[in-house]
Amino acid sequence: MKEINFKKDIPKNKVIEKCDEVSKMMKSLSHPVRLKILCQITSSDKTVCELAEFCEVSQSAMSQFLGRMREEGIIDSQKKSTAVYYKICNTKVLKLMKSIHKIYC
Repeated sequence: MKEINFKKDIPKNKVIEKCDEVSKMMKSLSHPVRLKILCQITSSDKTVCELAEFCEVSQSAMSQFLGRMREEGIIDSQKKSTAVYYKICNTKVLKLMKSIHKIYC
């Protein structure tokens, strides 16, 4: 396994700040349905109906998941014709999801 080299001279306050940021993001991603949503929209935008069907939840439950993730700045939506499509708008989350996919899928 390749060894990861961490910088040793990172100021303590910066480490604490980044750990808080990462912890908050990981908490948001820790729910299985939110993780499934992100897996689906990593490669292409999806509608509420497509996501609800894939995750096997109601459309209203899916809307609640999507609303929370939008408020947290993880995803964004775009209306095309009569449908609303969701995509990841946070570049750090997108990179993380691609890494998760590479490791686990």
